[in-house]
Amino acid sequence: MSTCATASRALDEPMSGTAATATTWLLLEQPGPWGAEALTSSHLDPALGRALERAAQGTGVRIALIRRPGRHADCRMRSVRHVYAAHTVPGGVWLHSATTTDPERLLGLDFTALGQGDHRTFDAVLGGRPHTGRPLTLVCTNGKRDRCCALLGRPLATELAASGVTGVWEVTHLGGHRFSPTLLVLPYGYAYGRADAHAVKDVLHGVQDGRVVVEGCRGRSSWERPGQAAELAVRTAAGEYRADALSVVRTAGSAPRWEVTVAHADGRRWHVLVAQGASVPPRPESCGAAVLGAPARMDVVAVRQLTAAPLAS
Repeated sequence: MSTCATASRALDEPMSGTAATATTWLLLEQPGPWGAEALTSSHLDPALGRALERAAQGTGVRIALIRRPGRHADCRMRSVRHVYAAHTVPGGVWLHSATTTDPERLLGLDFTALGQGDHRTFDAVLGGRPHTGRPLTLVCTNGKRDRCCALLGRPLATELAASGVTGVWEVTHLGGHRFSPTLLVLPYGYAYGRADAHAVKDVLHGVQDGRVVVEGCRGRSSWERPGQAAELAVRTAAGEYRADALSVVRTAGSAPRWEVTVAHADGRRWHVLVAQGASVPPRPESCGAAVLGAPARMDVVAVRQLTAAPLAS
């Protein structure tokens, strides 16, 4: 039976500008089964899940549940949970980790400050510290959201973990089921689709060197979708792959047309014209969709460099 991911791949649907948006990611370990809305349909107290959703709303913080790759029996949660927070905006990137036996402590976080890149609230409330391990690789495996995530994401997460890649977690939802298997790499917040284990390892080698692999990249979660597409286009045009070298500093306009300004740390700037189009022919946007759809796509129409790099002194 055809799946939404099979149809998307067959139609060569572009992935640029399709990543979930968040300036800061907050991840809570929650083994066991997940429902479609995992914060309120898992072994996590649903009242706590609803309270966390309300606390994060409008702050730039995106909350997700994570669990180790493997079988997920419907068993009792062990007492100590891992918690991570990652801020993804260039110039202020960080990844901190903590453990807790009481997930309700997350309600003590200042979510507005966290979304703005202030890690002190995470450190004070949860005893957080800078993460010293390898980058985090979050593979979407929530089959209750879309069966492609389980059919394609779970084997990828298992293969990565079995091959010795550390920092691999299954995650509840990254959006874009039809690009499964999908993953997010922290701390920089770049999302990828249609991934295989070899490609993921290349991405992780790049992250460790502070570089971005653009092949298969959906965008950086720091930016809204027109900015994601614009930044990737500038990276390709300028041959610039250092993770924090580029920032989206201005986005003007509204659907279906935006003018995006991308700035380099050395002072260069680019003007990027991005247009929203509809994917044709119609295709399933998810495996559970009752009708075919025409998902929006971000098309980069033009990239123009505005300023040259400053002369070396």
